[in-house]
Amino acid sequence: MSAWTEEEYKQYQSNQNLTKISKSMPKPSKYKNKKVVYYGIEFASLKEGARYLQLKTNEEGGIISKLELQPMFVLQEGFRDNKGKWHRPITYSADFKYLEHHTTEVIEDVKASKRFTTDIYKIKKKLLLYKYKDIDFREVY
Repeated sequence: MSAWTEEEYKQYQSNQNLTKISKSMPKPSKYKNKKVVYYGIEFASLKEGARYLQLKTNEEGGIISKLELQPMFVLQEGFRDNKGKWHRPITYSADFKYLEHHTTEVIEDVKASKRFTTDIYKIKKKLLLYKYKDIDFREVY
């Protein structure tokens, strides 16, 4: 059995570090979107981040007001069934919420395309529109 040279040992160590790094690397996104950070806020996609910049500019220009990120809506309250088991509430989290013309509440969801809307998203969207009739819901593609 021969001993390693100093160069072989350094090569071995550098390969070990590469293995450790690759194991901790994040798994690629299901929809191939790339996360982006603007003003210290992480967005799920470049498109969502770009939309935030547009809305932020509109807010600074007075076109919209009260811009919120990731607003949560309760679609169905939590409850206990007849056997006493607790069922959590059904919620929907939109991408943005803001007031347009200081009166109209707008809810926006940024989507890559209509092809990537899941069945769960479609059901929650219908429940949202049924329960919150006064909002203006918009999908941004």
